[in-house]
Amino acid sequence: MATLRDDALQDDTSALVARARAGDGAAWERLVERYTGLLWSIARAHGLGDADAGDVVQTSWLRLVERIDALDDPSAAGCWLAATARNECRGLARRRTRDLALMPFGARAASGPDEVAVARERLGRVGAALEVLPRRCRTLLRMFAQAASYAELAAALGVPVGSVGPTRARCLAALRRLVP
Repeated sequence: MATLRDDALQDDTSALVARARAGDGAAWERLVERYTGLLWSIARAHGLGDADAGDVVQTSWLRLVERIDALDDPSAAGCWLAATARNECRGLARRRTRDLALMPFGARAASGPDEVAVARERLGRVGAALEVLPRRCRTLLRMFAQAASYAELAAALGVPVGSVGPTRARCLAALRRLVP
């Protein structure tokens, strides 16, 4: 059973969203005041550090700016933002997992000048090898590094989702053969 305070908060949120849709900067500020703490707590609950949590919070607000006119229930803007933040956290985790999977076994961050030089040289070899690959592989591998999911990548490339994984595997195998 909703309390009078809950009803007032929902009505207030609806009004703020309506005003924000109309371009009212003060309404945006009030929404940001009201929900930014929630977004930070969600990002922190996912174990993110300052920079990543800040990115999640900022991206969540960006998504609201992009989609505010499409909100079916303006009073649920807080729930929508929370769900968006959780999705952003999960997407970040997926990208991190994928990045770790692409790292050679035993790889770690370079700590000294010699290790930095070796890492830069290897990166240069990988970049040169990428240029030798067929355009389709170059495009797929570059886009894969930024895509949130196979579905997103498949849509961007105009290919079936089921072909992304096998094609990626073939492209990576070709890249591994080119990089000593």
